[in-house]
Amino acid sequence: MNTVTRVGAYGACVALAFGAAFGVGNAFEPLRDGESSSGHGHGEAADSPGPAPSADAAAVGGLQVSERGYTLVPQSAPPVAGTTGDFRFRILGPDGTPWTRYEQAHEKDLHLIVARRDLSGFQHVHPVLGADGTWSVPLAFPTAGDYRVFADFVPAGDPGGGLTLGADVAVPGGDYRTTPLPAPARTAAVDGYTVTLDGDLTTSESTLTLSVARDGIPVTDLQPYLGAYGHLVVLRQGDLAYLHVHPQGEPGDGTTPAGPGIGFHAQAPSAGTYRLYLDFRHEGVVRTAEFTVTVGAGALPAAPTSPASIPATPLPGGSPASEGEPGHGGHAH
Repeated sequence: MNTVTRVGAYGACVALAFGAAFGVGNAFEPLRDGESSSGHGHGEAADSPGPAPSADAAAVGGLQVSERGYTLVPQSAPPVAGTTGDFRFRILGPDGTPWTRYEQAHEKDLHLIVARRDLSGFQHVHPVLGADGTWSVPLAFPTAGDYRVFADFVPAGDPGGGLTLGADVAVPGGDYRTTPLPAPARTAAVDGYTVTLDGDLTTSESTLTLSVARDGIPVTDLQPYLGAYGHLVVLRQGDLAYLHVHPQGEPGDGTTPAGPGIGFHAQAPSAGTYRLYLDFRHEGVVRTAEFTVTVGAGALPAAPTSPASIPATPLPGGSPASEGEPGHGGHAH
């Protein structure tokens, strides 16, 4: 098959996918509880199969498009890769109508997490809610491919508390290529900062401490962002299960220092490979450091204890963004 034919076939597949997705969005027909929209597409998940949703589903989020009667419905096709467009979606309530009542969590009514199926292209943005129940946010997808979007929110008045819904979107434009997942490591570098991971993610409750240094000097004046000194998102390779991670303390409580270490309580629901995305704010800019960890394969070697001796090896995906810009800001519960 020549290049023109391959591109044409890919475009046709994308068009069919978008036509189906857009039709669902216009119909606003919620799925039944337990139905999932998770579709790997293009063979990307087949390259790195992950655990299927099973008994651990209650311990994670984002595996289902519909849960507890709430449904995530994208209303618009995502923009072409490399361009910025308005991404719109709705959360339908148990009665099938757009849900408009939310409780704030980490200073926002809803957090939208975006990641490519190969765990690259991570973004965390905060859409705006319209009077008709439509959420919208300017969003740019860096490359073509299959992405997962996660809506993390707390419906007001629901005793069940917060939940995370996930849906797949196919982004057209340009060549479709899978980005290899970086090897597990204790350090990640972004924009002159080095972040070091202490502790291991395991299937029992564990403590992870991520320490921030710049030019070998520990950063002790981290700034609060969304009510915390750091926010951590953890996604499982394969099915992109979304782990709920709990921070230790909060700014101003008299016991939580402003760096260099940021602590989190976490528990992996299964063995496997996970990607960690840490957002931290310093000097008015939010940056994201990314790590690959493997649960069930033994602990990684300890990182150097002297910040000056930590090698600064940039990982793909880590990049700065000023506060308020789409694309950065992790979320820990």
